[in-house]
Amino acid sequence: MAPLATNIYPGHNVESARRALAARLQAAGIEEAALDARLLVGAALELDLTGMVTQASRQLTPEETTQLERYAQRRLAHEPVARILGVRDFWGMPLRLSEATLVPRPDTETVVELALEIFRELAISGRRPRIADIGVGSGAILLALLWEIPDAFGVGTDVSPTALDTARDNAAALGLGGRAGFVACSYLTALRGPFDLIVSNPPYIPSAEIPRLSIEVRDHDPHLALDGGNDGYDAYRALIPQAAERLAPGGALIVEAGQGQARNIETLMIAGALTVDRPPKADLAGIPRAVSARKMPP
Repeated sequence: MAPLATNIYPGHNVESARRALAARLQAAGIEEAALDARLLVGAALELDLTGMVTQASRQLTPEETTQLERYAQRRLAHEPVARILGVRDFWGMPLRLSEATLVPRPDTETVVELALEIFRELAISGRRPRIADIGVGSGAILLALLWEIPDAFGVGTDVSPTALDTARDNAAALGLGGRAGFVACSYLTALRGPFDLIVSNPPYIPSAEIPRLSIEVRDHDPHLALDGGNDGYDAYRALIPQAAERLAPGGALIVEAGQGQARNIETLMIAGALTVDRPPKADLAGIPRAVSARKMPP
């Protein structure tokens, strides 16, 4: 059998184009080349997985070939697929992205899981549960919680107007716009509370480590959402005292942590008059990823 061509050109059918693109990506050292190729072919041809199977032998049109090659060149330059397509699934929800938002990662779902575990323990009666997401970005954490807690109202803050617009649009697209508000401010400075849950995926990468991140992150995620200062804890030092003031009695702060940071974050929480009443929740790789503390009733 002749070797598979590794360029995309008119005459390929859907299946051979997918295989050719996967081969190009794999040769360039890109992880999950087969998955990326399937996603890019599907987007370029406007086909879901079923359509790609049923139309596997259909030849690409010249227009489809051109679009697919544009996508291929961007991915070969290590632009993430989510950036190329402008959308990423999180907690089963499609979220639009912008240049001001991180690409939501599966690790961050650990924060949602822990927040829901804690919420089920809260005694809230006679009012709507209130949630704040600090550094809301695309809205991933806040919208997942609003989806799971149907009577809750949530507020997302961010210093980036573009990120707030992105989160607001995602809320509207998911039918959650009526239960979410978005405020431009640093951390919680414009919020009064009280909140039952305060959640955040703050910037936590030490500044000196950013140049060593993968190209996908370093060159395509907003540095404002990555840079945690000299030691990676600047955001936690600002966020934790503000959260402690605005939590309802019994309420909880849940934050994402970088590898090896959980214990130091717990120390900052305790210094901020919060009570650490459970161990961090690990992500699928076993890394303590979600750290929480409660504001105990007087």
